[in-house]
Amino acid sequence: MEVLVFTTTVQSQEQVKILAPLIDSLAGKDRWNFALDDCDKILRIVSDHLKPTAAIHLLNQYGYRCQELSD
Repeated sequence: MEVLVFTTTVQSQEQVKILAPLIDSLAGKDRWNFALDDCDKILRIVSDHLKPTAAIHLLNQYGYRCQELSD
């Protein structure tokens, strides 16, 4: 298992609700979460097969900035 961590521009729970079905289809239900209280609006995805570029592309398509954080 790998935890992918991204900084995003997602700001609210309403935006998360809109993105939820899309991220579920990409990563799997209950395999991801947002930390909106963090200044970087962190998205964490637990996966053993997802490429970071797939998550970045998905959020970019919907107008959000998404960048992988390195260790």
